[in-house]
Order: sequence, then structure tokens, then C-alpha cells
Amino acid sequence: MWLIIGTNVLAYLYEMTLDPAQLQTFLYQHGLVPARYFVAAWGWQAGLSPFDFTPFLTNTFLHGGILHIVMNMWTLWIFGPALEDRLGPGRFAILYLAAGILASFTHAVFNAGSTAPVLGASGAIAGIIAAYAVRFPFAWIRVLVLIVIIPIFFSVPAVAFAGIWFLIQVLQGTSELFMPSAAGGIAWWAHIGGFLSGWMLLLMLEHPAHAPVRYHGGPWET
Repeated sequence: MWLIIGTNVLAYLYEMTLDPAQLQTFLYQHGLVPARYFVAAWGWQAGLSPFDFTPFLTNTFLHGGILHIVMNMWTLWIFGPALEDRLGPGRFAILYLAAGILASFTHAVFNAGSTAPVLGASGAIAGIIAAYAVRFPFAWIRVLVLIVIIPIFFSVPAVAFAGIWFLIQVLQGTSELFMPSAAGGIAWWAHIGGFLSGWMLLLMLEHPAHAPVRYHGGPWET
């Protein structure tokens, strides 16, 4: 997990060394631009080969700002250790990377004509959240909600947290289909694809004898 976090941080630090023109070129080359694959004429005109599929993975290590990467890595740090302890580093890495790739594919399918590059680890982390909720459904998650400016803390089981979070993604993603402007720059369908992928990948990667447990080895809060 720390190698994944370190790679994300190093990639972001590299982004910060680029001037605006270089950064734009870099993000279009290594971020995921759906039109590159579904509108081939546009892709060739933009200098983006539709036969280069590496962006389905590389985009998951790129971020659009400091808050973007901090929130993603913080969430990974919260949900990742318990799951990595359970699966082992190798299977954890497979789950994370595969969920990220499948999240990217889902986003591309539902946004086929988009010429905007999508960036971020959110899809992969959605897979981690789903797998965590399946593996540790009764772990308590402390949630912060702001009511106007008043912070309210409360705790919910991981399975409830993941279920509510997923429902929000589905509602937002469905709204985006009818009103593209409702997306707000967030790749909702990447979150949905990553979440479902994480759930299914856990079932494939985990030993069938393992049953859901209550984890006691790390932090729960998010």
C-alpha cells in the first residue's frame, strides 16, 4: 500500500514541475480521454493513438490538485491496511490496480465522447472501499458531516457507509446521463465501476473459507 501511495505522490510532484503547456500535454497523454478510443478521428487529430491503452492505468496515479490527492491517499490509508493485512500485499495490489483499470473502462464507456482527461485514484479506492465493506462489514466508520458550519460526527458500520456512498454515486451518475452538466467534474461512473469491481475481485482473490470479520488492527475513521 505504501508503494502505491508513494507512486501517487511522486507522480503529483512531477506534475508540479511542469509548466502549464507541458502539464496539459502530459495529462492528455497519460490521463484517460474517452474520445481517444471512441472518436478515433478526433484522437488522431489530437495526436492521441487509440491503440495506446496505458492511460486506463496511468490516469489512476495522476491528480488534479493537492486536495484531490490528499483526500484520495487519506482514504486509501484508512481502508487499505486492514484489507492488505487480510489479502497480503500481492493480492491487495492486484485488487487495487484491476479496480482502477475497470473503473477507467466504465468511465470511458459512459462518457465515450468526452475530450476531457479523467485523473485520479478514486475509482481504484472505490474498489478498496467495497472490498473492505465485504470483508469487515461491522467495523465502525466515524463520519464527519458539516451542517452549515457545525461539524457533526457519528459512527456507522462499514457496510452501511459503503452502501450509502455507493447509492450517492449511482444517483449522481444516473443524473449525469440525462444532464451532463450535473457531473460537476466528478467521474461518477468510474466510482461505480471501481466499487463493483472491488466487490467482485475480492470474491475471486480471497480464500473462500474466509468469513466477514471485525477488524481490530487499525484506524476506522474517514
